[in-house]
Amino acid sequence: MLMETFLHIPKDLIHFLLVVIFSLLIGLEQRKLHIDTGFELLFGTDRTITLIGIFGFILYILMPQNLFLFFAGGFVLLVLLGIYYYNKIKIKNQWGFTSIIIALITYCLAPLIYLEPKWMVMLVVVTILVVVEMKESFFNFTKKFDKSEFTSLAKFIIIAGIILPLLPHDPISKVFNISPYQIWLSIVAVSGISYFSYLLRKFVFPNSGIILSAILGGLYSSTATTIILAKKSNEVNEDGKISAGIIAATGVMYLRLLILAWIFNLSVALMLLPYFIAFAVISIIIMAIILIKNKQPNNENLKINDTENPLEFKTALIFGLLFSFFAIITNLVVSNYGSMGVNILSFIVGVTDIDPYILNLFQQTSGSISLHTIVNATIIASASNNIIKMIYAIILGKSTIKRMIIIGFMVIIVLNIVSVLV
Repeated sequence: MLMETFLHIPKDLIHFLLVVIFSLLIGLEQRKLHIDTGFELLFGTDRTITLIGIFGFILYILMPQNLFLFFAGGFVLLVLLGIYYYNKIKIKNQWGFTSIIIALITYCLAPLIYLEPKWMVMLVVVTILVVVEMKESFFNFTKKFDKSEFTSLAKFIIIAGIILPLLPHDPISKVFNISPYQIWLSIVAVSGISYFSYLLRKFVFPNSGIILSAILGGLYSSTATTIILAKKSNEVNEDGKISAGIIAATGVMYLRLLILAWIFNLSVALMLLPYFIAFAVISIIIMAIILIKNKQPNNENLKINDTENPLEFKTALIFGLLFSFFAIITNLVVSNYGSMGVNILSFIVGVTDIDPYILNLFQQTSGSISLHTIVNATIIASASNNIIKMIYAIILGKSTIKRMIIIGFMVIIVLNIVSVLV
């Protein structure tokens, strides 16, 4: 009964009520925003904004075919707002333009409601309310920006949105069965995760302590994080947190590799999922044990703020060259030595940056390497990388963290080896 009654309500009435409600909400937000401002300085708030919405509705429904009246009314409104803005600058020397833009958007609500889905109209209204309300938040947020932040964002847009779509998908040759698109997509994926980690450290967790910094650093590079924390151990008396942070970064490395596998080879990702989740969980457990056994007073002043921006074309170029190099080497090893050769190569590569090599494995689509071999090679490379990180931590770190580092890494490495053997 109620539904039948609702269906008989004229659509124009429903649309009119929506215009009134949305316009009134925007107007109330304007009144709240300018509650401490002299109203003689404003052209209006709740009532005026609501009437502007109704004005646009009337002119739209009178001539919806050619919209002549709607455009004429918009021109009149624009002239009146222009006169107001001119006097605002001349008399009060105030240059704010937001209220005028909001009035013009409110005027356009009627055609939006008639021509677009209702969710789109509500999205526009909600966006206006949020953007207007967050004026101070935006101002405080921009204070955190360095001069190079937008340049960095532009670099990522160039890398991901301009260069990538223009590259060919065809393999370079029969011998080198990787396309330029695949090479650059690997760069975009790794750069994207690194850039995301950088943004989190810089803007969301700017004052993060050792453990959180290590976790975020593991998204970027667990090796670099290990080196930074090991050196830091010589400066502070936080052996437990330093050791736990190094293990935590390694645990996050497995999650990062799992994300990359999910992007490039879902079959490999599904096969790696139980192993890498287990390695990450074991790393968390080891981290927790270290923290519990080495309880120290919470030092709020101890921060690890390595927020160097990872987006550099030089870095991307080096990554691309390494990716191409490992693609050639992998093809040669597979042709001459088979799976055993790939496993040995994975162990050797582990002492370097493993991302280019592993991403190359994930994109092997010719069938020359089985999924089982790719999974084993990935685990072996990560185990080898853990060995070199353990060595870095022992050499660069304080003597008092060595025992915890060796025990923690050896547990993870042994689990890696057992996983390959099983």
